[in-house]
Amino acid sequence: MAQKPPQRIDAPAPGANPATFIFLHGFGDDADGWTNIAQQFHAANKLPHLSWVFPNAPHNHEAMTAAWYTPTSFSPIPVGRSSGGAGPAATEEADEAEHEILSSVEYVCGLVDDEVARGVPLRRIVVGGFSQGCAVSLVAGLASRYQGRLGAVVGLSGYLPTGEKIAEGRKRYEKGGEGGMKVFLAHGTKDMLVPMRVYRDTKARVAQTVGEEMLETHEYEGMGHVASGPEFRDMSEFLEKVVPA
Repeated sequence: MAQKPPQRIDAPAPGANPATFIFLHGFGDDADGWTNIAQQFHAANKLPHLSWVFPNAPHNHEAMTAAWYTPTSFSPIPVGRSSGGAGPAATEEADEAEHEILSSVEYVCGLVDDEVARGVPLRRIVVGGFSQGCAVSLVAGLASRYQGRLGAVVGLSGYLPTGEKIAEGRKRYEKGGEGGMKVFLAHGTKDMLVPMRVYRDTKARVAQTVGEEMLETHEYEGMGHVASGPEFRDMSEFLEKVVPA
């Protein structure tokens, strides 16, 4: 089955400083489930200079649904899979369908290429996502060919995957990569798919890579594996800082 093309919602008022937010959905979802977020932002005149791109994950034959990569025992997503290996004890070199994750990351980098070709500066491009989309986005920001050069990464209800190549990429970042990229992490305290211990481990590893001062985090009391209005308000304020009009 061919991968469906991304959905794009252009900025109603791009002005002289265009910006783009590439947002990846989670496991078993598609772009249709998230385009209303951009529409709500624009209707409220929030970030009217920001265009949104919502990619669709390919159909995963093993998982029998849309997925950015096949869940494994090291992946806390989706329901029915063990999250026992995803806590702080998981090693950086653990095999976590890394080749599939990196393939999805390269696809996202191709979408970044498209935005650059449209005239959007790298520092005005944000990559983010929910759940599996968060995992791919974090790797794109921290360990891809665009490492540290994007405007920001936004991670909602997700985690930073492990893997040898991913760990090597993060170490290059720590040792003097271009840096300057900010990261926004948000998580619900009652998330049963990506438990708080996984989130805390992710937060620590991201801070180690980009620096504490480049990381903004939010925890939402009682929120499960979902997105919420308060979360989107915090995300909007973050985006206004990293890609202002």
